[in-house]
Amino acid sequence: MRIAIVNDDLISTRILEHIVTLEDKHKVIWTAIDGLEAVHKCKDDTPDIILMDLIMPVMNGVEATREIMENSPCPILIVTVSKEDNYAMVFDAMGAGAMDVINTPTLNEKDKIEAINALHHKIDIIGRLSADKKPTHHKKTEAVPKFGNHKHVPLIAIGSSTGGPAALAQILSELPADINAAIVIIQHVDKAFSTGMAKWLNEQTSLNVRIAKNGDQPEPGSVLIAGTADHLILNKSGTLLYTEDPVDYAYRPSADVFFKTAAEYWPTTIIGILLTGMGRDGAEGLLSIKTKGMHTIAQNEETCAVYGMPKAAVEENAASEILPLDEISGKLLELLRIPAVRLRKKQGKA
Repeated sequence: MRIAIVNDDLISTRILEHIVTLEDKHKVIWTAIDGLEAVHKCKDDTPDIILMDLIMPVMNGVEATREIMENSPCPILIVTVSKEDNYAMVFDAMGAGAMDVINTPTLNEKDKIEAINALHHKIDIIGRLSADKKPTHHKKTEAVPKFGNHKHVPLIAIGSSTGGPAALAQILSELPADINAAIVIIQHVDKAFSTGMAKWLNEQTSLNVRIAKNGDQPEPGSVLIAGTADHLILNKSGTLLYTEDPVDYAYRPSADVFFKTAAEYWPTTIIGILLTGMGRDGAEGLLSIKTKGMHTIAQNEETCAVYGMPKAAVEENAASEILPLDEISGKLLELLRIPAVRLRKKQGKA
């Protein structure tokens, strides 16, 4: 793959170059010391992937990501040493179109092999997603749904990837804290950043947002986010579990996998939503929800950072309707028959 590196630290750039070129199939086609230089170089020679730093002079990684995705789009992997202090920038960059995030690797003896493997793995996954290949079908298991306390509660199931954090923040910020629906989100993000994303989203909304744990049951007013590299599924008792299977999926966690189990086991209303993202994950699962007679929504092309996953859903005839981002929360309230006036005042958390 043809890879570009954007970093104002020469040592970090050299380390990234070294790691990238350990694989013969990869080569570094150019480097840039700030975001503005990267924007110009990307117009002249668009790479297959950009490894983008966050904190840089002249133009930072968020602004550069936004400019590149608007003018000469290509997959962008954020590579940063400052994720703990800059979660907001991380998710701003993902909202602008960055696909994923990884820590800046070091080559000390203790972490050398792990750092090399982690970066190569990210590059390979992004390469697979960029190819827009249709994923292998997930084999469904047969079981009879049996539910407990919340059998009449609607489930809002959301899948998102590139550009997803910002889209999710907008939708969640416009929903009331006492919404009579459970929300489960499958967002493609590195597990090292999932907790930070949940905290960041929690600050954007009056709903309570947290990472899903094994054994959790979706409940009214709760927002549960898949938080590992394993798939999140719903079982016949109505609880959430993590599973490695299917192990050969490029999308981890997968919206397809969750949507299909939700369609199979959730005994009442499901609203399926597929937001901005690269690849095809979620289209088949959304079709499963629609086939069950439920309402499904795909984000429209004009408001997507990357029109990949929703496009696949439209091609599969999996979307009941296609909506711009700023109309999705209103449609949810309409489907749930909640007055829109309740949006106006942000409520405090318990």
